[in-house]
Amino acid sequence: MPSTSSDPRGLDLHRLRGHLDRVRPGLVTGALSGRLIEGGRSNLTYEVTDGAARWVVRRPPLGHVLATAHDMRREHRVIEALHGTAVPVPRPVLLCEDEEVLGAPFYVMEYVDGVPYRTAGQLAALGPERTRRAVLGLVDTLVDLHAVDPQAVGLADFGRPEGFLDRQLRRWGKQLAASRGRDLPGIDELHGGLGRKLPASPAPTVVHGDFRLDNVLIGGPDDRIRAVLDWEMSTLGDPLTDLGLLVMYSSDLGLTESPVSTTSGAPGHPAPAELVERYAARSGRDTGAISWYTAFAWFKLAVILEGIHYRWTLGQTVGAGFDRIGELVPVFIEHGLTTLQEG
Repeated sequence: MPSTSSDPRGLDLHRLRGHLDRVRPGLVTGALSGRLIEGGRSNLTYEVTDGAARWVVRRPPLGHVLATAHDMRREHRVIEALHGTAVPVPRPVLLCEDEEVLGAPFYVMEYVDGVPYRTAGQLAALGPERTRRAVLGLVDTLVDLHAVDPQAVGLADFGRPEGFLDRQLRRWGKQLAASRGRDLPGIDELHGGLGRKLPASPAPTVVHGDFRLDNVLIGGPDDRIRAVLDWEMSTLGDPLTDLGLLVMYSSDLGLTESPVSTTSGAPGHPAPAELVERYAARSGRDTGAISWYTAFAWFKLAVILEGIHYRWTLGQTVGAGFDRIGELVPVFIEHGLTTLQEG
């Protein structure tokens, strides 16, 4: 069971090959090599090949302690459930919960060719017509996801939809309190305003939880979405939270540089209003309260960025660019307040 001489950190190819040979004999036909796929924000993702076929391995970050935040069984379960529906996901291969193999639970899925477009510059290379087609395809894929019957695919118990928005708002309020090391004008006003204007949720669906352009793979001559990735935040809940997040990521931040992936500046990129109109027309859902969901998305991102800034002030982050994140938090707060107040 040979492997490469230098295994990627967190991936023992010799042990992986042994497990694959035991559980899926004949799947691997040659020596394995692997590489870490950069760009992940939480769980670790590797490309593995035997020279003839390619797979992707997902595992929790090294040294993680909160198993519930990096639940490999949950991620694998939703991909397995959605495979065969209109939602494009990689074909699942296996789930391994034996920590003796790689030091943590992991799962394997087939490799899908495609590009995750993370910036307006990358997307601009497609040109206006292809950019428009790709982004509208993102909306259509979201409609397909929200059309899946959770019970029909075995996901009826995948979450607790009752009181979903209220729980989400309280959860992110607690996140803010845990990483609050400075005064943030407007953040309490935004949080309170969201609580006072809580909308009534439509019927629950499977929600992705982080649906945006750089969490899908686009490829082929028609620039279609070949796979939706990163299901670690998926659950049963209010589908309009996914749409609000997509609208936020499709909005102009008014920044020359941002740590948050946004492609809105690419020529041909549809305006947020068009994305909402397309979703409403194709899904049949009432999107009249979309300003609340978008303001909630701004609030969540403000809390996430403030958490990163807080860890940077404590010397707990490594890398370039963290020193500028703190100054961006007020921008997200302002966008959230404006969106909530003006719609």
